[in-house]
Amino acid sequence: METEKARSGPKRWALTYPSIHASNALASDMADTPEMVWIDALEAEGSGDREGALEAAKRVVEMDPAHTDGWMGVARWSLPPESKGRQQMPELGQAAKSMAALRKVVALDPEPFDPWKLGGVLLVDHLGMLEQGLAWWQQRREFAPYEVAPIIEQIGILVRMGLYEESATLLEQLYSEGMEATTSDQLTQMEAVNRMVSRAAKMEEDEIFRPQNPKHPRWRVIENMKKRKPITPTFFLITFVAPIVFLLGTVAMTMLGGTTWGFIVVFVFILACFMVITRLASGLLHKLNRHALDLDRAIDYETTSGRICIPEEIRYSKLYNTMVANRVPALNERLELIVEGGDKMPIRWKLELPEFTKLDITQEYSEDSEEWWSDSEMEPLDD
Repeated sequence: METEKARSGPKRWALTYPSIHASNALASDMADTPEMVWIDALEAEGSGDREGALEAAKRVVEMDPAHTDGWMGVARWSLPPESKGRQQMPELGQAAKSMAALRKVVALDPEPFDPWKLGGVLLVDHLGMLEQGLAWWQQRREFAPYEVAPIIEQIGILVRMGLYEESATLLEQLYSEGMEATTSDQLTQMEAVNRMVSRAAKMEEDEIFRPQNPKHPRWRVIENMKKRKPITPTFFLITFVAPIVFLLGTVAMTMLGGTTWGFIVVFVFILACFMVITRLASGLLHKLNRHALDLDRAIDYETTSGRICIPEEIRYSKLYNTMVANRVPALNERLELIVEGGDKMPIRWKLELPEFTKLDITQEYSEDSEEWWSDSEMEPLDD
């Protein structure tokens, strides 16, 4: 009996208190879980180790491909960090890797808006893929059909490509009564989009520039003005708007500036004149810069299609270099690859449009009208 008790004692002790090797194995198993690695990624980001955070996020998605936060971490940390409070522009490879991770994020969880917003910026502004940008925002609209922001983004893309009829159709949906409640910032964006569509349509009411057509008459205008840079808004403000406001202000000061109240009235008058003249003169500025805006559209066509359409005598001209300098590094890098490829854009090339969401805003009103005009609620008229 004593021998059995002696043997049973160590067994109970071994089960109750694991060995050092067993403890290390248990700790390593816990450290290898996706959540523990994700915590390591967050700690690395907090300490400023962005590369370490990215590597940890990659390990997370390798261990758990459905880890949404991990994919979002890969998307964010693949991009350059902020420097002196400003976001650094990503290179082509960084933007492409981030975009690939964002596609995983929205596929797993399409509800948060931030991944959609970041993906839209990367596709349109950094990669120049406007066609895919339309499809990207259409996916968001399928999830949230009454959201304002995706329609605004789609209208902006269509205007840049010169598709004004499609822009007008989406603009009607934007102001329909079935849309979700908007914030003050969104209302400002809606008004800006409305003015943009109207101004662009008026500017091209005689002819819409189609860059894929090498015989389009606008190419001759661009070639004749290829040595002239576009007029900047600041220069236009100083040389055109400011003199007019100064003259009006001088006349008003002569007539009303003798008293304190007169000075205040003149000050308000000058501010009002500045705002009104600036808005009215914006259309004139766009007409003066139409050759630059047309070339800008041609660049959008090239980056969207992956083929070239700009004539050799215009490429690398003073005007072309100025327009390219206004773009971000990733898009310029991709544009150079397209130019090196040398594939010509077919004259019949068209932007492949997604099937835009049609808002069903009449159903609830028809139901209300049926209830309002139902026979049960109609009272017979007395003779």
